[in-house]
Amino acid sequence: MTAEQTGLRIQEALDALAGSGAEEAGEQLVRDLMAFYGEGLARLVPAVPPPTLARLLDDPAVAGLLLLHDLHPEDLDARISRALDALPEQVERVGFDPASGTLRLRRTASGCGCGEQEVEAALACHAPEVTAVELERGPQLLQIATRPPLAAEAR
Repeated sequence: MTAEQTGLRIQEALDALAGSGAEEAGEQLVRDLMAFYGEGLARLVPAVPPPTLARLLDDPAVAGLLLLHDLHPEDLDARISRALDALPEQVERVGFDPASGTLRLRRTASGCGCGEQEVEAALACHAPEVTAVELERGPQLLQIATRPPLAAEAR
């Protein structure tokens, strides 16, 4: 289960408690558990050898936990690169607007292509600061025909 899916399930459970008087207790329980897990992770991360930690950062669950507890060792640019490197298609960054959270990308290779949803899914666990993706089309291929187009034949 991803960090995003877990967050949704927790929110659903808290919503179910709404109005029952147990809502505050449920929220306090989540805060206490988060603090406990965060403290434990804060002690573990420095003890993990850097090459091992680098491999672990590719795991969406590990990356999500470290981000959730503000323990991820990579900056935003590195995390965006990690997410984009995992895509089946090559894309390049055109720009990122931190105010809106919009990441602009351009396809760099032809192929069937992945859409914005696939890119957003790859970014969700590594760079939740990215809240929107604009995917530009790459250069179009020149089509070479065996004969001139019909409009040219009519002249």
